[in-house]
Amino acid sequence: MPWLTSPLAIVIVVSLVVGLLMVVLFGYTSDQKAIGIAKDQLKAHLLAVRLYRDQIPVVMGSYGKILRGTGRYLKLAFKPLLYVIIPITLLMVQIDRYLGQTPIPANVPLLLTVHLAGQTNALNDVTLDLPTEVTMTASPVHIPAENEIVWRLAGTNDGKYEVKVVAGGQSVAKTVCIGNDLPRISTIRLRGQFWKRMFSSAEPAIPDTSPIESISISYPDRNIEIAGYGMNWIWMFFILSMAAGFVFKELLGIQI
Repeated sequence: MPWLTSPLAIVIVVSLVVGLLMVVLFGYTSDQKAIGIAKDQLKAHLLAVRLYRDQIPVVMGSYGKILRGTGRYLKLAFKPLLYVIIPITLLMVQIDRYLGQTPIPANVPLLLTVHLAGQTNALNDVTLDLPTEVTMTASPVHIPAENEIVWRLAGTNDGKYEVKVVAGGQSVAKTVCIGNDLPRISTIRLRGQFWKRMFSSAEPAIPDTSPIESISISYPDRNIEIAGYGMNWIWMFFILSMAAGFVFKELLGIQI
């Protein structure tokens, strides 16, 4: 069934699984008894504010206890949240490689931008080595102020291809995804910048000896359609996983 491998189905399944894992992991790594006591105390102080709203000293004392109780609850929840947030963030980065952008359709122009490191006069010496399935549809545009060159290309057949950028006697490859499937897409390839590469690139680092600092491709963002309304998969994932988490916490009796 094709709909089972559609972006919408993938997001729904991943959201349900992550919602369950969040709740189970939180319950396993947290002090459930202490969290339950902290929540009960907060409810009691909030009730006191409502019951004794005409007695200012009691209300002010209750507000102070609410602030202290909130701090105690956040302290109890902070460590388990770290255990939950870190793996989920890394998972979302990987899923975004597949669902964040769409491949370029065949015979539709795409822009490939090469940025050279530092102030260099080597822009005119940068060339492209293209596979037979990818063609250049216009002359490159040089932007000296930004130290960049932009090429307009187009793929003739669906698939993943390597475009090689030659600069300073070195060749650096950049993957180009053509078609309408769900390939693993990397919008940019970078030199160095470890943390930026971790979150924005799915390709190996450009060698430090290369004058090329980055090679990027302008892929269109993917929107998942629901009832005629397009939504980024991350927003959908956030809403569905939170909803699933609240359902599972009630079913499993876990305090959050």
